[in-house]
Order: sequence, then structure tokens, then C-alpha cells
Amino acid sequence: MKPAPVKPAISIEVLNQIDIRVGTIRSVADVPGSDKLVQLRVSFGDHERTIVAGLKQERANPGDLEGKQALFVVNLEARKMRGMTSEGMLFDIGYEDGVTPVLATPENPVPDGTRAG
Repeated sequence: MKPAPVKPAISIEVLNQIDIRVGTIRSVADVPGSDKLVQLRVSFGDHERTIVAGLKQERANPGDLEGKQALFVVNLEARKMRGMTSEGMLFDIGYEDGVTPVLATPENPVPDGTRAG
């Protein structure tokens, strides 16, 4: 596989605006009427959020992600996807490059809500 080209440079100020946190995936449920989307319920320590992600075609059993920690962008504007509100974005590695997807995860377990960066 040849890596995709690097995206245009951004300033450190722009990077510092992105809030990336560790969360534990508590549940995974199908989004009705979608052949791609699942609804993740994710713990960030002091609260939980719903994150809608296109995982159905990436993994044989998205439910296997329950209990796993991963990185999430938590300060994106909420958006509706198939009638459900998504309150962030999962960092998933590989799909866009045609590689079998994997989660971006901490090396060792850390408290939910821990910031990356």
C-alpha cells in the first residue's frame, strides 16, 4: 500500500482547537434503515455521548468493540445522521486507505475522558 498524500499544513493554533479524548465504548447498536451506520454509546468519565459511525461495512461484528477504549473528537458540532444525533467522531484507522480498519487506542488503559495531544 502506498500512503495517501499528506494533507495541507495547519497551524498549531488550529490543532489545539481539536479536543480528542479517550472514551470506552459501552454499547453498539444498529441504526435503523442504514447499511453502514451504528450507534455507539461512549463513556467519557463524567458523561456519556452518542457517536454515530459508519462501521457496519468495516467490521464483521461491530459489537466486538464494546468495552474497548478508543480516541474520539468530542468538540465537533452535533449532527443528525439517519435521524440520530452524533455528538462527536470516532478515530478509526485504515478504512480510507483500503486497510482493514482498527481503532486508535491508548497503549494502556487510561481514565475515560483523558485528553490526547
